[in-house]
Amino acid sequence: MTGSAQPRQPEAGVRYDVFHTDCPARDVVDHVTSRWGVWVLISLRSNDLRFYELRESIRGISEKMLAQTLRALVQDGLVWREVEPATPPQVTYGLTEFGRDIGEPLTELFDRITQRLSPRNAG
Repeated sequence: MTGSAQPRQPEAGVRYDVFHTDCPARDVVDHVTSRWGVWVLISLRSNDLRFYELRESIRGISEKMLAQTLRALVQDGLVWREVEPATPPQVTYGLTEFGRDIGEPLTELFDRITQRLSPRNAG
């Protein structure tokens, strides 16, 4: 896994104050709950995907926004990135263990919402 970041590990007994503006956990929450962060995590829940596959699976996202979102999630340690030397380079993304832990409740939330929607609201 090239270029992957490790999740920030708190020292034993340290508890983050998520309501404080300087709390590092806030950045991770902001990235996960951003407009596109949730969709990236849900898209990667079952398969590792290449950049173009992610772009095609998340309709409406621009290449720029996908790249920015992936960069933030890799930096937070939620997503790993692997570059295969080729022309052009092939870049694959997948969820880290931390990303799977965070993505699981998001997937459950997504599934609950879609199960409760009436058929006329399905898109």
